Amino acid sequence: MHVVTNRRIDKKSGDLDIISKEPNEKGPNELRLLEITRRSGKYRVKLLDDRLPGRTSDRLRRILQLQPDDDIAQWRSFGVAYDFFTSALKDQKNILIFVHGYNNDLEDVLTTADKLEKLYDVKVVPFSWPANGGGPVTGAASYLSDKRDARVSTGAFDRFLEKLQQYHQMFTTLERGELWQKACGKHPDNHEAARAEYARLQARRCKVSINLLCHSMGNYLLKYATKPSGSMMRRAVFDNVCLVAADTNNRQHDEWVESIEARAGVYVVINKHDSALKWSRRKPGEQQLARLGHYLKELNAGNASYLNVTSAAHVGDDHSYFKDRPVRNNARLRRMFNSLFNGMEPESAMQYRADINAYELK
Repeated sequence: MHVVTNRRIDKKSGDLDIISKEPNEKGPNELRLLEITRRSGKYRVKLLDDRLPGRTSDRLRRILQLQPDDDIAQWRSFGVAYDFFTSALKDQKNILIFVHGYNNDLEDVLTTADKLEKLYDVKVVPFSWPANGGGPVTGAASYLSDKRDARVSTGAFDRFLEKLQQYHQMFTTLERGELWQKACGKHPDNHEAARAEYARLQARRCKVSINLLCHSMGNYLLKYATKPSGSMMRRAVFDNVCLVAADTNNRQHDEWVESIEARAGVYVVINKHDSALKWSRRKPGEQQLARLGHYLKELNAGNASYLNVTSAAHVGDDHSYFKDRPVRNNARLRRMFNSLFNGMEPESAMQYRADINAYELK
């Protein structure tokens, strides 16, 4: 697994202790790419160099038909992205970008990412921002510290999305070109037949969707990432954008949620009894407003579908109900999240309540 992060990395390789709870020493917008392996139940981390070896770079230029002086082929992130997208296409698996919440260290993030891959048969790429992870401050002070770190990480997240879109566009453009050449080769003297063959080839080729899961305070990061007019969230980078247990204000959430573009849908998942979000309202210094992830009023973002799982069996007061006991014991809940994380629409299997403008899972 690979992880994109703006955390400080203290060594080139080692166990999870080399990952700091602080932002990168070059600034919170600085991104690093980590390769994660697991041996004997323990995670090992390798910080990847920014540049690819020359031989690997030259191979990518040939495969992707790039010019010899095209600088993009020299970057490690480009090589990793090519291998990742190629693997997803070969395995016919969709891609899920995962942004974690408050008080998550990297082990928490990796454990959740592993569960997501197994539960929903997707390929997960976590974006890990410097949440406290149980550092020297705890309780409300730790919560407020993480909110600051989430807010200053929005630039790094936007840079990550810019690379994601750029690389994906390059790879899919090449693929479309190859399919068109194949279709024309089969019907060299019949343009209409070539177009029909091209459509058939595209239909047979697996379409890999790219989806975003923001959990808990990861949605606070997302909120501030939408603010700049040039934000990547204002472009259709993702098929589904999933705001689960969102630890952001419900009040006026439509102002930033409506700026999110998605090819398929924007989904807000709500559990009225979420115990973690009830706790997060008790912030000192000012009254904490109702959280988007547990409030069933003023659900008014015009581009969003609201999914209420409050009454679904085994959800209870859970905060991470997309994994572990709730989805192990509730097949309908698991199917709903499987649809969300694989670029599909879950609404058809749910009952719509016009009085609250939400779909309900019973």
